[in-house]
Amino acid sequence: MLFFIYLLTAVSALVAYFLYYNMNYWKNRGIPQDPPHPVYGNMIGFRRNRIVHEIMGDYYMKFRKSGHPFVGFSFLQRRSAFIMDIKLAKNVLIKDFTNFTDRGQFHNERDDPLTGHLFNLDGKRWKIMRQKLSPTFTSGKMKFMFPTVIKVSEEFIKIMMEKVPAKTGGAIIEIKDLMARFTTDVIGTCAFGIECNTLRNPDTDFRKMASKSLVEMRHGVLLTAFQFSFPNLARKLGMRAIPEDVHQFFMGLVKATIALRERENIKRNDFMQMLIELKQKGSFTMDNGEVVSGLDVGELAAQVFVFYLAGFETSSSTMTYALYELAQHTDIQDRLREDIQEVLQQHDGKLTYECVKAMRYLDQVISETLRLYTLVPFLERKALNDYVVPGHPKYVIEKGTQIILPAAAYHRDEDLYPEPEKFDPERFSPEQVAARDSVEWLPFGDGPRNCVGMRFGQMQTRVGLAQLIRNFKFTVCDKTDIPLTYDPKSFVLGTVGGIHLRVERV
Repeated sequence: MLFFIYLLTAVSALVAYFLYYNMNYWKNRGIPQDPPHPVYGNMIGFRRNRIVHEIMGDYYMKFRKSGHPFVGFSFLQRRSAFIMDIKLAKNVLIKDFTNFTDRGQFHNERDDPLTGHLFNLDGKRWKIMRQKLSPTFTSGKMKFMFPTVIKVSEEFIKIMMEKVPAKTGGAIIEIKDLMARFTTDVIGTCAFGIECNTLRNPDTDFRKMASKSLVEMRHGVLLTAFQFSFPNLARKLGMRAIPEDVHQFFMGLVKATIALRERENIKRNDFMQMLIELKQKGSFTMDNGEVVSGLDVGELAAQVFVFYLAGFETSSSTMTYALYELAQHTDIQDRLREDIQEVLQQHDGKLTYECVKAMRYLDQVISETLRLYTLVPFLERKALNDYVVPGHPKYVIEKGTQIILPAAAYHRDEDLYPEPEKFDPERFSPEQVAARDSVEWLPFGDGPRNCVGMRFGQMQTRVGLAQLIRNFKFTVCDKTDIPLTYDPKSFVLGTVGGIHLRVERV
């Protein structure tokens, strides 16, 4: 009995010391930090009543004019360097990337194989996987997938026509769910080669499981916070993050699809086919000449899983927020429609890959939407070695420290974007883009670890919006929420409830 009392006392003392050390880490180094909460750190309200965008945006605004290259931050129990200086952000992402290659996020390939995807992997495993996957996202590969995207978009427009009467002043439509059903069908087809038909039947397992993956966690608040705070220890303890039914669904689907294609020798122009070919190669030669093994089933499933999740949610949300803004700014919408029609006329009225690429103003609208509605609020890196901030010898980021680059906060900094709350696609005219540093716009990240699927996401978003704007006019109605209410449980910028707009045929 006495032993357990001593043990409990010792453990309690260690926990108390750790909390004290963590809470005073930056203060003891002369780096400013808001006093952290003993449990939530500087993330008070996380997944309860505040979205991460708001938490980090408020923190950024507090220290924006302080002159510090970075300030201290506690992401739950992980001590973090919160990057204030855009030049330092560029060093982290590009110039000194070799010291910040890792993200340091939880993943457990052995016990939770779906977490072993490119976004999570670190070190050599990330480098190898990135080199394996990069060839699958070239412009040439996008052209192969383009007809599939067009086919789904044509079905999308048919359904929209059914919902919008021709002569009665249109209809009020909840667009958020419709956009998600469109991108679910696109990604389901391009990732798995399966016609999900979510546009006609919104209650498919594909839709349910993908939505669940973005909102629900396998564990409760405390264990989830533990995984975020101590990813390496959580992995050693064999912890998992993916809900069991989501794991079973996607692993079963991937295994069945691989088995069918290999048995029947089925080949398609989709992401799954490219990964199966990597699996069948058995080995892969790196740029440095090193020979590494191909993909196993678990690795393949993880890449399909993240491609599906990232592709369906980010693109559908971007389309939704773009239509929401265009409905409030009909002058911009009219100009966009004119630009789309003009480009189509130059391409014989056909929506080809080259035609979509030529829609410059559409790109500006999408870029401004991603600035104002940055889906992923921050970028994350980890220092591999001690790093002295150039020009600031007193500011040292120690080895193992998490780096937070609050992208959504940069996008609403009035020094970078005057009148930041205003929706203005002219910010992304060729002249303004050329005059702006690339790290001032980070919806896809920047540097060697930027989003590998950026081209695909842009392609399906362009096609979807081009089809909608050329055929329909969007305006606000009595059911349109202005401003929107965001869901604190969503890992990306998601709204509570739907977004209703009035839709009329053009």
